[in-house]
Amino acid sequence: MLGRLRNHLLTGILVTAPVGITFWFIWSLISWVDQRVLPFIPARYNPESYLPIGVPGIGLIIAVLALTLIGAVTAGLVGRWLITMSERILTHMPVIRGIYGPLKRVFELVLAEDSTAFREAVMVEFPRAGQWSIGFIAGPTQGEVRALIDEDMLNVFVPTTPNLTSGYLVFVRRQDVVALGMSAQEALTTVLSHGIVTPPDRRAREGS
Repeated sequence: MLGRLRNHLLTGILVTAPVGITFWFIWSLISWVDQRVLPFIPARYNPESYLPIGVPGIGLIIAVLALTLIGAVTAGLVGRWLITMSERILTHMPVIRGIYGPLKRVFELVLAEDSTAFREAVMVEFPRAGQWSIGFIAGPTQGEVRALIDEDMLNVFVPTTPNLTSGYLVFVRRQDVVALGMSAQEALTTVLSHGIVTPPDRRAREGS
């Protein structure tokens, strides 16, 4: 009897925990955006001022509309001129230029439609030979590092578990990188779950 109740409890946790955590994450994200956007909206333009109760997500909607509007404005001649002048000012400020330049370059590379950065999951020997970690190809190694090593290298980002926003940049020879058949999303799930959740080996099924 106790064993059956325990199984029912574990099944209930298995069913509700992923759904609950997902909704909690979405709710937290919406609340975080609302708390930072709505204070900047004048009361007469704030939809919540005309509603009897607070509606979550209004700040997120306003943020998306604002970003879309900014993108539409900057696509025009006047917008491009403003962006150019702003960049000139930022790139001449001693401290800010060291932050703005790299961030702009990263966003351009990652958000470009034809970008392949972080879209391919691989395995590399890290932190030492014989120990393997899942990583994501950021791109080919270039510049001074490429010239000093004088080999075909790849920039591989190895995320930490469970905080995927931190990790290590590893320069690996292309022939030492092992490509994975799983998608980048599946690889992220594997890292986030500490290896508990792993996708099936599709290559084994394709070869059979």
